[in-house]
Amino acid sequence: MSTRMLPVPDGLDGMRVDAGLAKLLGLSRTVIAELAGSGEVLVDGKPVGKSDRLAAGGLLEVTLPDPDRPVEVVAEPVPGMRVVYDDEDIVVVSKPVGVAVHPSPGWTGPTVVGGLAAAGLRISTSGAAERQGVVHRLDAGTTGVMVVAKSEHAYTVLKRAFKERTVEKGYHAVVQGHPDPTRGTIDAPIDRHPRHDYKFAVVAGGRPSVTHYEVVEAFRAASLVDVKLETGRTHQIRVHFSALRHPCVGDLTYGADPVLARKLGLTRQWLHARTLGFAHPADGRWVQFEAEYPDDLAHALEVLRAED
Repeated sequence: MSTRMLPVPDGLDGMRVDAGLAKLLGLSRTVIAELAGSGEVLVDGKPVGKSDRLAAGGLLEVTLPDPDRPVEVVAEPVPGMRVVYDDEDIVVVSKPVGVAVHPSPGWTGPTVVGGLAAAGLRISTSGAAERQGVVHRLDAGTTGVMVVAKSEHAYTVLKRAFKERTVEKGYHAVVQGHPDPTRGTIDAPIDRHPRHDYKFAVVAGGRPSVTHYEVVEAFRAASLVDVKLETGRTHQIRVHFSALRHPCVGDLTYGADPVLARKLGLTRQWLHARTLGFAHPADGRWVQFEAEYPDDLAHALEVLRAED
């Protein structure tokens, strides 16, 4: 058995347990109802039923059964996933929100590799069966540009490039307040949060983590920042800006203001993988790709600009 602990997002406030957790975890309502019925769903330490209502900020604890068989890739179309570039070696996609990169235990929602399979795109067979062709990841709640290897050669070359940090990963984030200085580097080690295992934190002795940023547009209550990652830790941008007391807008897990999130219509963090540049594995030429903002992030920006 495995246990997942996470806060109830603001966007699920007032929803039934079965409906809200199905949306949050990518499981069916039937599975959630069965888990709740057997006492495997707790909120703030107390068991809840499938028809109970969720309250934003409550601490969820869900015990999931271990999978009886290996995770399989299901060829399933992914609405909103766009192919930015495709050749014999690589495919570059713009990943929508709520989509995992590859299948994993407890996740039955859409995946990038499943979407590519449904589109008839052959990808590299290197890597674990459910992660074939995957050379880097984006969180399910983060949108933007990513590359998947189609050839074995591309897989090897790109894995090395990400490991050696020769890939340029550019993100845009809207953070609360106004970072000072407006251009700088955050060099702070990251590891699991000492008390909450569903999130990460700046921790002495953690893994080295370096984030470069520059404010490109300032609003009354927030700032649009261009971010370049030198390292690629889980939740790195979210953790680093939270540590500066400038969390990503909408990121309630890391201390964002829920009132501002509601005002902007956000149910997740304002964070987007904007650009990705690397040496093409076939011939070494530098290539760079870009993903436009999705509708929810673009709308939030419009609201912020309208207030200034």
